[in-house]
Amino acid sequence: MAGVQTDGKKPIDPIEIHQKALDDLVNVNSLFTIAVFVGLSFASPGQHSLENRPECDADPGMAMRLILYEVISFACFLLSSLVAKTLKVHLNIYQEDEFKQWHLKLGRGFMLYLSAIASIVGVVFLALSMANVIQIRIGKLSCGSVYAYRAVGSLCGIVLLALFIYVPSMFYAIWKSLNYKPKPDREDKPKA
Repeated sequence: MAGVQTDGKKPIDPIEIHQKALDDLVNVNSLFTIAVFVGLSFASPGQHSLENRPECDADPGMAMRLILYEVISFACFLLSSLVAKTLKVHLNIYQEDEFKQWHLKLGRGFMLYLSAIASIVGVVFLALSMANVIQIRIGKLSCGSVYAYRAVGSLCGIVLLALFIYVPSMFYAIWKSLNYKPKPDREDKPKA
């Protein structure tokens, strides 16, 4: 798709913008996937918390929830990355006039939103699994561990702030890219 010149700036190519955004999404998902496998290493039975009180040690149910949340998180990041890669292929095989067809635009929008939503759900489950890692390593929240409360509270606060910034920005960018209409080239008028 040919770029559109706007006000003397570099031409905007919507396909290139989509491809860069998809590359970034896949890279971020890869980093989160690494965190998933690090979290899984803490799911071994019989670990004692740093509180040194038996009532603060995690039960097997917490380790099983950790594994469940990690698997769901991994599946969401995998879904997001595979959909993003599929969309990149989709962007590469269609020509400029086909790019604007409504059924392809609808499919592209569905894949963009699905990829973003899967990534967001993956982040939520990754945060839940990290809260379980904190309870396994530091001590359960139910035993009143101040350090566990601080760690889980910090994790929740930072993740919520990140999602508060990411979700509206991502959805607006997707909506804007799907509704992008290039401005026609302006004729240079002689100055009077």
